[in-house]
Amino acid sequence: MLVDTHCHLGDAAFAADRNAVAARAFGAGVGHLVVVGESRASTELGLALATADLRISTTAGVHPHDARTWTEESAAWLSEQLADPRVVACGEIGLDYHYDHSPRDTQRVVFERQMALAGAAGKPVVIHARDADADVAAVLRAFPGVSGILHSFSSGATLFDAGVALGHYVSFSGMVTFRSWTLDEAVRATPTDRLLVETDAPYLAPVPHRGHRNEPAFVRLVAARVAAIRGDDVARIISATGANARRVFGARVVAA
Repeated sequence: MLVDTHCHLGDAAFAADRNAVAARAFGAGVGHLVVVGESRASTELGLALATADLRISTTAGVHPHDARTWTEESAAWLSEQLADPRVVACGEIGLDYHYDHSPRDTQRVVFERQMALAGAAGKPVVIHARDADADVAAVLRAFPGVSGILHSFSSGATLFDAGVALGHYVSFSGMVTFRSWTLDEAVRATPTDRLLVETDAPYLAPVPHRGHRNEPAFVRLVAARVAAIRGDDVARIISATGANARRVFGARVVAA
């Protein structure tokens, strides 16, 4: 089963045709969509989509950009969301030292709080890491019992090696099709049973859709490029990444 393990269907870019975008994905052979809820608003949209279609799941979390908004009420909200079977992961969470929209020390505290809540709920985490590899790796090591997905991986060896050593999953996006992509070795080095594919739609549209809005239907192009880099058959990559998605996200991830 082909699974888009990370798409932002709650984004405003899909406001006019959200249901049509999902339908195009299913028509293109995508069996399941994991809609990322990186805010309350996007989580609510993800829950509505997951209620309407069993081929859709959602996540819930507070993005590092918004860590400054975290309160104890946020923790209570997230704990409640993680108890919902439609919510298959906590995320996307992590650290972003590139934009620094929230203070770094606040980002780290909120990241750790959400890791703890995910662990208590028995849910995996979807990790955002930008220019913060060492600190993200340190937090992951502090929570060895929590399964993680290194989303749209484009980091260096520090985070890759730590993630693989801890048994986390590595997800690749349309970036693997870019001419600027230089991390083929990470694609090849990811264990087959820890490999995932995603679109990160509406961002990072793969070639030949570069420069246009990305859609979950395009995840097949990511799988095809990953297969080419690894010297494997695309059908085997689709099968493996689909099985991995079901393992990490749970039984909810199934084609209806």
